[in-house]
Amino acid sequence: MNKKTTTKNDTSELNRRDFLKMGASALSLLAVLEVGGASLLFMQPRSLEGEFGGTVNAGPVDSFPTSSVTHFPDGRFFLIHTETGGFLAVYQRCTHLGCTVNWEPDQNRFFCPCHASAFDIHGDVQNPPAPRALDTFAITVEEGQVIVNTGAIQTRDEFAPEQLAYAG
Repeated sequence: MNKKTTTKNDTSELNRRDFLKMGASALSLLAVLEVGGASLLFMQPRSLEGEFGGTVNAGPVDSFPTSSVTHFPDGRFFLIHTETGGFLAVYQRCTHLGCTVNWEPDQNRFFCPCHASAFDIHGDVQNPPAPRALDTFAITVEEGQVIVNTGAIQTRDEFAPEQLAYAG
């Protein structure tokens, strides 16, 4: 009366349930890696030449008349050539809530349409609720070309003459 019991202790066989679990886990891991990689690429700052986040060659010094304001939409700034011959690049975002400001040449001011903040030609606040002057970008003049570095925003409370960049 010897009973022979057979038990399934052989673990080398993969049953269907375990196979499906492994397949679903592998596909889930692949999906997470793809979404993570795409997210990292999307959130990387653009530092392309001539666009916001990099350096922008605005053009020759002589192409900007004094007391002029020129908008650079790709660079997200306005280039101001002051009456003294200095250059100032102001960020096109309002310091109140970040709305895009517009240059109004007939009023000789920057205007924020969101909450009616106004700024003079140097970016100083004329009409609150904006708490401070428009932010600026560093300018260099190289070989007669005005170069604006939009990679680093410079905050300021108000305009000061030392913020201007001069040719030569």
